[in-house]
Amino acid sequence: MLKNRKITVAVTGGIAAYKACEVVRGLVKLGADVRVAMTENATRFVGPVTFEALSGHPVATSEWEHTPEGAMPHIELNLHADLLLVVPATANILAKAARGIADDLVSALILAHRSKVAFVPAMNRHMWANPATQRNVADLKRDGAHFIGPDSGFQACGDVGEGRMTEPADILDLLPGLFSEKPLSGRRVLMTVGPTYEPIDDVRGITNRSSGRQGFALARAARDLGADVTVVAGPVTVKRPAGVRIVPVTTAREMLGAVEGELDRTPYDLFIGVAAVADWRVADRLEGKWKKDAGLPQLRLVENPDILAAVGHRAGGPVTIGFAAEATDLLENAYAKLEKKGAAMIVANVARDALASDTNRVLVVTDGEVDEIGPADKDEVARKILYHAVDLLEEDYGPEDDL
Repeated sequence: MLKNRKITVAVTGGIAAYKACEVVRGLVKLGADVRVAMTENATRFVGPVTFEALSGHPVATSEWEHTPEGAMPHIELNLHADLLLVVPATANILAKAARGIADDLVSALILAHRSKVAFVPAMNRHMWANPATQRNVADLKRDGAHFIGPDSGFQACGDVGEGRMTEPADILDLLPGLFSEKPLSGRRVLMTVGPTYEPIDDVRGITNRSSGRQGFALARAARDLGADVTVVAGPVTVKRPAGVRIVPVTTAREMLGAVEGELDRTPYDLFIGVAAVADWRVADRLEGKWKKDAGLPQLRLVENPDILAAVGHRAGGPVTIGFAAEATDLLENAYAKLEKKGAAMIVANVARDALASDTNRVLVVTDGEVDEIGPADKDEVARKILYHAVDLLEEDYGPEDDL
């Protein structure tokens, strides 16, 4: 989503300016064409030559310097930009932007912007909570500006609270959503992701090689398409997406309890069961660590709850999509699960090819359609699956059933 995008990064004078270096570096790695503008105070924290090296372009620091962008950099840097990203955005620059003040290069850039503009606030928690700052933020949002963060945590001044700049990795994770259409706007999506772990004793258990990659790719895709996303996640091994609510669990029974608790409290439009839930658990968990010299333990396995079927057959429940990790007969098993699980769609894949991999190939199966997606990276697979989900929701909630 960011490849070949033209992005102007405006850096202002806060201690978090050093984190803007990682943002610029990340954007370039993702294929964006990045130009950088800096306030005079920003140059006190990070030298322009650093951003020049990271972006591959000269850095604009003043309206009064003739640059490769031309004699009017506040116009030229906006002319072809897809996004103006202000990072870090201090309380001062937010106040200027909200009131239309343009007394330096960056504030003039913001006033003259022709594309999307996104602010990444970073300031002391008291400055962020100040009613004046909150009024400025509200005004900018009403005018169409986007905001990423701030987060809560330890601050350079020693305070702890809201106002900390969102981490660069999370900024890069969230930026593609600014360029996405929003067919899931106003929808609530509940998902299960990753493996479950069923303890045998205090150190051993039954689990599988699911990493959570495909599930979190789906969570990101749903978020970027405008949905409010909650993920009930088992013990995953990959980074969790930003902007998504995570409910951590370990066992299948905990996962079912968390899912049913969410559905009891909140009306969800869509449920996607991506988790590779362990089919069995040990009936009687062993205490402590079973020692070798005690001989082979006698383990009795019992079935775990079927989470997908519980949601699919729930009266008044959400549109339900399930995943089927199979070894053979993908289509036959997918059709069987459609009816058995009460699902509107089954996404079937070959387990050995998908588990712990960055790519996937799936069959999307509904009552009237089969679509093959991939082989492709899991982000692309996720986006295409979500557009099938959009179609299901539009069928389920037609014009006469508008929410």
